[in-house]
Amino acid sequence: MRTLTIGDREISDTTDAYVIAEIGHNHEGDLATAEKLVRAAARAGATAAKLQKRDNRNLYVPSMYDMPYPGVNSYGATYGEHRTALELGLEEYTHLAKVAAAVGIDFIATAFDAASVDFLAQVGVPAIKIASADLTNTPLLAYAAKVGVPLIVSTGAADLADVVRAVETIVPINANLALLQCTAIYPAVPAELHLAVITTLRETFPDLVIGFSGHDTGTAASTIAYALGARVVEKHFTLDRRGPGSDQHFSLEPPDLERLVRDLRVTRESLGTGEKRRLPAELPALHKMGKKLVAARDLPAGHLLTGADIAIKSPGDGLPPYLLGDLVGRRVRAPMAADESFRSDSTR
Repeated sequence: MRTLTIGDREISDTTDAYVIAEIGHNHEGDLATAEKLVRAAARAGATAAKLQKRDNRNLYVPSMYDMPYPGVNSYGATYGEHRTALELGLEEYTHLAKVAAAVGIDFIATAFDAASVDFLAQVGVPAIKIASADLTNTPLLAYAAKVGVPLIVSTGAADLADVVRAVETIVPINANLALLQCTAIYPAVPAELHLAVITTLRETFPDLVIGFSGHDTGTAASTIAYALGARVVEKHFTLDRRGPGSDQHFSLEPPDLERLVRDLRVTRESLGTGEKRRLPAELPALHKMGKKLVAARDLPAGHLLTGADIAIKSPGDGLPPYLLGDLVGRRVRAPMAADESFRSDSTR
């Protein structure tokens, strides 16, 4: 049975979805806003709140770090200044981890480089996320796997060979892994989500928990993903979609996230066990609308039954219609009135 435990929460085919509220940098570099987002995610019922961590100075080549970065979404004159302005440090992460623990939600983050893996290990996060862009970064995958906490790895902008390579890198070191179907388009329209890949991943990796990282707007695709077997669902989260930043406009606001959590739970309840059986609660309807075999007219004792002697009528409290063929050619033991129900001992 595929299962993954993050902190004290078990994720499997029989559990509710592990819902990640992806805050990313929607906190705009402000600790107070980040705390509001963590608390709002918890109130909405999310399982985890997630940030993104980068060692910006060492992550980018100088030409990218120093390139001009004008625009309404910019927090600095250069791209490096912009990224640095959005980054939270150890004191902030430690504070947010305590807030998350107090409100009953996991606090995790995406690591974009080895230094950030070390940073998150120091914070003590219960899981580390790896973004789609690093699916082929096998040195980072191996480095993160050695921390020993579960890894959640997105698979956007990749083919199956890339996913297999990543799994073969991680699992020998750390088998605690979830793979998320993802489309690296922001936002993605329904035709770009390819949710059927969830089935492919479940079949290819029968021991791994599979999930969905959705960059789509709305929540419908996430419930479909759950029905297909996704048990980790990640959605971007904000307090106000009108805020600055490239992720805000397709992020869920608190009421949306609350609805998503509720709908995912309803989806689990609606899927049931997969066993087709008659439910006790169905019996009243079955009695009222079901059918039984009755005498089509008055029948004398010893009468040899033909199809014309048998009618099918409600309620369904007698012999079921599929036994009609068994009655034809048999003789009635005792006189029967029209519309009298046939019983198992009515004929010989």
